[in-house]
Amino acid sequence: MGSNGRAIEIKVCMGTGGMAAGGEGVLGAFEELFSRADIQARVERNCSRHKVGCRGFCARDVLVDVIIDGQRTTYQYIRPEMVQRIVDEHVIGGAPVAEWEVKDDYRVFHDRQVKVVLSDCGEIDPEDIEAYIKGEGYSAARKALTGMSPEEVIEVVKRSGLRGRGGAGFPTGVKWEVARKQPAGLKYIICNADEGDPGAFMDRSVIEGNPHCAIEGMIVAAYAVGATDGYVYIRAEYPLAVERLKAAIAQAREKGFLGNNIFGSGLDFDIKVKLGAGAFVCGEETALIASIEGERGMPRAKPPFPVVSGLWGKPTVINNVETLANIPYIIRRGADWFASLGTEKSKGTKVFALTGKVKNTGLIEIPMGMSMRDIVFSIGGGIEGGKKFKAVQMGGPSGGCIPEQHLDVHVDYENLMQLGAIVGSGGMIVLDEDDCMVNVAKYFLNFTQMESCGKCVPCRVGTKRLYEVLDRITKGEGRESDLDLLEKLSKDIKLCSLCGLGQTAPNPVLSTLRYFRHEYEAHILDKKCPAKACKALITYRILETACKGCGACMRVCPAGSISGQKKAPHVINQELCIKCGSCFDVCKFKAVLKE
Repeated sequence: MGSNGRAIEIKVCMGTGGMAAGGEGVLGAFEELFSRADIQARVERNCSRHKVGCRGFCARDVLVDVIIDGQRTTYQYIRPEMVQRIVDEHVIGGAPVAEWEVKDDYRVFHDRQVKVVLSDCGEIDPEDIEAYIKGEGYSAARKALTGMSPEEVIEVVKRSGLRGRGGAGFPTGVKWEVARKQPAGLKYIICNADEGDPGAFMDRSVIEGNPHCAIEGMIVAAYAVGATDGYVYIRAEYPLAVERLKAAIAQAREKGFLGNNIFGSGLDFDIKVKLGAGAFVCGEETALIASIEGERGMPRAKPPFPVVSGLWGKPTVINNVETLANIPYIIRRGADWFASLGTEKSKGTKVFALTGKVKNTGLIEIPMGMSMRDIVFSIGGGIEGGKKFKAVQMGGPSGGCIPEQHLDVHVDYENLMQLGAIVGSGGMIVLDEDDCMVNVAKYFLNFTQMESCGKCVPCRVGTKRLYEVLDRITKGEGRESDLDLLEKLSKDIKLCSLCGLGQTAPNPVLSTLRYFRHEYEAHILDKKCPAKACKALITYRILETACKGCGACMRVCPAGSISGQKKAPHVINQELCIKCGSCFDVCKFKAVLKE
């Protein structure tokens, strides 16, 4: 309570984005001010001030909430030196600092979302278990362990329609049921937090913002399948998530939510954290298992599937962070509630990392079935700089591109698969007219080729050959036969590769060939890049009628390829030009053409 009995709460975004923008300094400034005697005299000491996880709209960090008597005001782009005014005018004076408040696009960004997994992220202190408990945290685990049989828990998860949120969307309840039916004995639950897709940060943000929901999901899963040991496999490149996860596990253990005889139910279950070294292939469940066992992270042939023979040959359930984080809400609110969200075959919500050429980038959670147009142009605010939308790359290196003609597609597992993309872990990269689709395919092939474990020839060699063909095309050295070669090679790799990495690696190539074949043809036949993105196919030319002879282009040219007299048209020597684009960037008269 503050002065005059007011309830005052201040929340500072301290996810990775918030901390990178200076969140620690902002929180420190609030703490310093509230420690001063003159402030204490006007606002009582028990005014709540704490860190919260990712708020989603990372581009506006540092985001700060000031909540007085339930009235919330959100500020954006806050720096430590701005805190004094917020305290003086708003916290003490009662008048929000209007010019620093979030704008209407911030509200639109959030209003179209339906938050389940992210409902506590940005609201509770991720390092305080009491904050989670206050919002019904661990009540789902208590309900399941003390009032439901394992079979009843599995039935609720099955009826909810929850599907795995980390890849192909396998029904979670079915996976648990198979593991439950395995002979009694040692069984494992593994939380896969090894998301490695370029542009994906969903699981990391959930753990940074509310690690307890994933832990609680693991407890319920352990009870349902009869497991006694759990692992969270998380990449070491997520230091903040690792730190908060370890702290949350320790707090849960102190409370008796982990350990022996949890809630007096007879369940003994505890969790260990295993740090991964950042290998993309370790997102594949059998490679992940090999890594935990101390071996090189390489996939194994299936069957047997991990639910039958997984970690150290024992039945093992592997779910990703988002899947497990849904479990407490399903148990608390019921299967019918969750099933009411989404579509007939794709229930619930999905967290996406919305990035790329869209105005409002960040972390979003939407009901399954929302149209791509609504996501990009309502939540995302449209394309930056008034550019033309070209495509959305979905599902990371294993996914594909959704072109403009399919903008009204409803985002769910079935629809995206029909279009040659996947939901995947939730990467959603918006592309505009300046993006070359051949180059996009090349980028993802370069990634998967480098991340291939090398165990099977189709992936090890096939992805390298695919990359070489794409590289040749972007350099203007493509041949007409390359289009058929790309298709045949892609299909062979998909058919013959050992694991999901190789089986899905050609998807970016196949989807761009399907929807943007004309761009491939332009590269090969016309030796031109329509998006003017492939350096080898770009020509810079000075338009004589527009050139004022100011010499700006000549001064910035690192190769000395531009010549001309003052106040007379300049010329680019194409043999010397290294196509860096400096002349194009510096010309104020738009006399340099990029062709």
